[in-house]
Amino acid sequence: MATNPEIERRRTFAIVAHPDAGKTSLTEKFLLFGGQIQVAGAVKSNKIKKTATSDWMDIEKQRGISVTTSVMEFDYKDYKVNILDTPGHQDFAEDTYRTLTAVDSVIIVVDGAKGVETQTRKLMEVCRMRNTPVIIFVNKMDREAKGPFDLMDELEEELVIHVRPLTWPIESGPRFKGVYNLYEHNLNLFQPSKQVVTEKVEVDITTEELDNRIGHDLADKLRGELELIEGVYPEFNVDEYLQGEVAPVFFGSALNNFGVEELLNTFVEIAPSPRPVKAEERTVMPDEPKFTGFIFKITANIDPNHRSCIAFCKVCSGRFSRGVPYYHVRHDKTMRFSSPTQFMAQRKTTVDEAWAGDIIGLPDNGTFKIGDTLTEGEHLHFRGLPSFSPEMFKYIENADPMKQKQLAKGIDQLMDEGVAQLFINQFNGRKIIGTVGQLQFEVIQYRLEHEYNAKCRWEPVSLYKACWIESDDPAELEAFKKRKYQYMAKDREGRDVFLADSGYVLQMAQMDFKHIKFHFTSEF
Repeated sequence: MATNPEIERRRTFAIVAHPDAGKTSLTEKFLLFGGQIQVAGAVKSNKIKKTATSDWMDIEKQRGISVTTSVMEFDYKDYKVNILDTPGHQDFAEDTYRTLTAVDSVIIVVDGAKGVETQTRKLMEVCRMRNTPVIIFVNKMDREAKGPFDLMDELEEELVIHVRPLTWPIESGPRFKGVYNLYEHNLNLFQPSKQVVTEKVEVDITTEELDNRIGHDLADKLRGELELIEGVYPEFNVDEYLQGEVAPVFFGSALNNFGVEELLNTFVEIAPSPRPVKAEERTVMPDEPKFTGFIFKITANIDPNHRSCIAFCKVCSGRFSRGVPYYHVRHDKTMRFSSPTQFMAQRKTTVDEAWAGDIIGLPDNGTFKIGDTLTEGEHLHFRGLPSFSPEMFKYIENADPMKQKQLAKGIDQLMDEGVAQLFINQFNGRKIIGTVGQLQFEVIQYRLEHEYNAKCRWEPVSLYKACWIESDDPAELEAFKKRKYQYMAKDREGRDVFLADSGYVLQMAQMDFKHIKFHFTSEF
C-alpha cells in the first residue's frame, strides 16, 4: 500500500451504469457534499435552467444523456476524491471501457425497478477482468421497486459477484420510509426533498422506539429482514471487497439526495487508494518517487473559445510537477507542460503538482495519442487501452467544398479522441468512419458543425466488421490483399485493415488463409 499520505488520501473511481439509472444525478449529489456546487442540476432539460455539471457538451444538455466521460475532483473530509462520470449509453461504451483502466474502484448504479440491465453486465465484465473493487448503489427506491431480497439475488446472479447489503430499505415507492444502516447501526428516515438532507436517528432496533418511528408492522418486518440478512450473508469483509470478490450494496434515491451521504462516507473509508499499475516492462507502484502516467482520453474543445484539445493523463506513480520536463516515450523526446489543469467537468484550474491517483489535463496540439506514456526518462508502455472493432460504417463526405480544411482538422481531432475510427479504403481512396453505435454518427456530425464550422454528409456502405490483419508469410499476405483489394483499407496508423462485408466472407477468409491473423481489437 502507499505510504505517502498525499497518495494514501486519493480516491479515484468511476460511476458506471445502464443509461437512465441515475449515474449523473448521483455524481451531482457527491459534488454537493464535496462543496463543489451549491445547487444540484437536473439531467433532463426542463424549467430548471441548471443542467448537470458533468454534462457540459451542448448535445448532452439537449438529449439529457452523457456522451463523454467527465472528470471531477473535490476534497471530502480528509480525502481527495476524483470522480469520472461515464456515458451509460452503449454507443459510447468504448469511452467507458477506457475510463475503467484509469480508476482504482467503481460504483455501479442500478435502477431499483429495472434491476440489472445489459450495459451493466458488460461493464461488470470489464471490472472483473481487472479485479476492480465494486460498490453497488440501488437507486430510485422512492419509486416502486423490486423486493430487496429479489434484487440481491439478481445482482449476485447477473453480475457474478458475491453481494453484502450495508444499508437496507424500508418499503419502496410511496410507502418508502427510509433505510437502516447496517454498517453504522442507525436509521435514516426519508423526507422527499431534493435540497434538504434527511434526518438520521440512532435507534436500538430491539426497543419500541423503532415502532414509534415507522409503525408497528414495518418495524416487525424490518427486524425479521435484518435477522435474515445476518443469517444469509457473511459478515462484510473489507479485504474481500478490495480483491473484487464481494460488492457492498447501498439503497437510496440520488434524485432526492437520500442514502448518498452514507454511500460516500463508507466509500472514502473502505475504497482503495491508488493501486499498482501493470506496464509491459514491470509493475509500477504508486509510491515510487519518480513520476509515470498514461493518456487514457483526449477531448477536443472543452473551451469553445479556444479550439484546443486536452489529453487526460492518469498519474500512476510519484509526483507530477508543473514546468518540469517529462519524457514522452512514443516520440522519444522530453516535453514541458506549463499549464496542466484539474477539472470540475468544464471548469478547469491550473495545478502546480499532482500525485499518483490524480487525473490531470495536458494541453494537446496533436502530440498525444490514447495510450501514450510519460515518465522521468524510463522506457515504459502501459497497456490495456484497446480500440474495439467497429460494427457500423459510413462513408464521410464533405458537404461544403469551401470548408475542406476545417473538415479535415475536425475529423482528425475527433478521431484522436477515440470517438470513432477512420479507415481509408485502398480501392477508391474514400474515408470510412467506423463506430460502435448509431448515435456516434449524429454526435460527430453535430460536433463538426458546431465546433469546427464544417458540414459532413454520410453515405451508406454495407460492411460487417473491420479486422486488423498481420502475417509472418509476406507472400500469403500479398495474395490476400490482391484477392480482397476492394475491401482493404488502412487505419490512421497505416496498419492493414480488412473490411469484411459479411460474417460468411470473414469466415471463408479465415479458412482460406491459414497464416493470416485476424484481430478484432487494435491492441496486438
